[in-house]
Amino acid sequence: MSEKRDYYEVLGLSKKASNSDIKKAFRSLARKYHPDKNPGDEDAENRFKEVQEAYAILSNEEQRRQYDTFGHNRPDGNPFGSGFQGVNINFEDLFSGGSFDSVFSQIFGGGGSRRRERRGNDLLMRHRISFDSMFNGSEEESEIESLIECSECMGSGAKSKEGVSSCSTCDGHGRITQTQRIGPFLQESVADCPNCGGSGRIVTDPCSPCRGDGRVKKDRTIRFSVPPGISHGTRLRMQGQGEPTSGRNGPSGHLYIEILVDDHDWFERSDSDLLMAFPVGYNDLLSGKKFELPHLDGSPLIIDVPAGSKPGDTIDIRGRGIPRNRGRGRGNVTVLLKLHIPDNLSKKTLSLLQELSESIDILDHEIEDSIRKEARHRRSGV
Repeated sequence: MSEKRDYYEVLGLSKKASNSDIKKAFRSLARKYHPDKNPGDEDAENRFKEVQEAYAILSNEEQRRQYDTFGHNRPDGNPFGSGFQGVNINFEDLFSGGSFDSVFSQIFGGGGSRRRERRGNDLLMRHRISFDSMFNGSEEESEIESLIECSECMGSGAKSKEGVSSCSTCDGHGRITQTQRIGPFLQESVADCPNCGGSGRIVTDPCSPCRGDGRVKKDRTIRFSVPPGISHGTRLRMQGQGEPTSGRNGPSGHLYIEILVDDHDWFERSDSDLLMAFPVGYNDLLSGKKFELPHLDGSPLIIDVPAGSKPGDTIDIRGRGIPRNRGRGRGNVTVLLKLHIPDNLSKKTLSLLQELSESIDILDHEIEDSIRKEARHRRSGV
């Protein structure tokens, strides 16, 4: 019994799905699980391979017909066996409409191959901001050490134009194609040329500062904008701000900036809402009172405690919370009332409280009735 999931289930389709439906589902899922979007996520990588395998079979008319008839237990065996490793699909192609069909057609012995453009390494840095900067948005900058293009040779890796020659092993393409037979099928795989490391070039007169690589390690300042309301742990992507390729053999990678938000002195965050505990005195709860606090948006936050409030009651101040994404207003501020118990009361104060206790404290014979009343109110939502 095969442990593979049904290919239609993998793509979220029925067996009546059209070729257009299959391609649309593949694009959507490939974007979601692509390794470029999920760096270091092994589960996403496995799902990406699973989606590729399902698409490779269902997008091929003959392979789909055999799969519909026999499932994974086809008479001549699964062309992928049990260890499909995925193929090299450019993440940008999934958005730009580039052709990736030819990549899969190689697996079944047809079509030509398109060389994927090499891209430099992606980088990840973590940057901490204040709660105030999270709330209002800010312009930030940070230092990062990374490989950058060598200024001496302008990234070529050679002292002069004559110091670079085309690689004879790959004829300057940087990739070599290998053919492997899998059952009755021929599978072509493309890999970096071992002689030139995928650059397609051989540096015969290397630049001294970068030693022929075309890149040097250096500190640089990164400036970027943080949008209002950003969540802790969000990763911003700066396209092309990662490391360049060796010898200017393709575009630079991307820089991912993970935003870490400091705690506030009294606010806690819940999505776009702000929560806070607010201690008030017994007389303030009994008689009611207005309080004013400085707020993150620059205008005072007015907390109006109604007369007869109880500890544990909440007050919602609408529209004064965190800005929502895409300008969809702001959340609320929820204030939880807490009874303030002063420390180190004087003997005189304690004596006065004792005199008042008969007026304000609950009597022993009233406790059970009071408990029942509180339970009724709680159940009725009062």
